Amino acid sequence: MRELLPYLFIIITFFAFLLNLFGLMKLIPLYFTLPILFFCIYFTIFLFAHRNKYRGRMR
Repeated sequence: MRELLPYLFIIITFFAFLLNLFGLMKLIPLYFTLPILFFCIYFTIFLFAHRNKYRGRMR
């Protein structure tokens, strides 16, 4: 499950981008869609960046 999580967030980011497009067309308020898009992009980058992080020597 842990290795599928970044790819799941890519799909969620795509849907957040579509919601943001609806916000730009004034169908949904932008103050609702922009934070969702920001957090989705943030967590996607975070999960891809910390996937292969060195955690020190195992005991």
